[in-house]
Amino acid sequence: MKIAQNVRHFATKQALTLPVVSERMHDWLVDLHVDVFLEKADDDHTEERRARLEAFFDATIDMYLVALQEGYAEAEAREITHVVGSFDFYTHGWTEMMEFPADEVEAHYERYREFFDAHDISVENPLGEFAPADGLPDAPATPEKLDDGEFANAEAGYADDVYVKTADGDVKKGDRTDEIDA
Repeated sequence: MKIAQNVRHFATKQALTLPVVSERMHDWLVDLHVDVFLEKADDDHTEERRARLEAFFDATIDMYLVALQEGYAEAEAREITHVVGSFDFYTHGWTEMMEFPADEVEAHYERYREFFDAHDISVENPLGEFAPADGLPDAPATPEKLDDGEFANAEAGYADDVYVKTADGDVKKGDRTDEIDA
């Protein structure tokens, strides 16, 4: 998957581990991701997906922190959360919100299989043990979109590793912590 990585991502990572600041950063990240992905959603479905996305992204912040604690690089930990987001979008047929096409779902799962298996995560259960105890709010699925094959925001060809788009626009394979000027 192709993701951006810059000093802001590392500052965010630090803020998530600080007392007082962490809760505000957590909430800000949830709101940011909800807004970004709702902008990609079909206009007819944005509001009916909002509550689910809020709960979903709330859980992925915890997933991100656990991935970091387990030794994943920052870009990998962040990518894990984006991969599970696309798993949820896939199972709902929300193809316009997916970051990679359907034929790469299995490849992305395999790359992080160890993490996913350890935390009971699957394509059908993308939050695994990170799911809220009372479950996620329902939102209508659009499975017919999977048949249409339109993945407007998906970028194919990045299933073998994390690819980082740097501030100058270059795309490089692998985590780029060595290039971040912090």
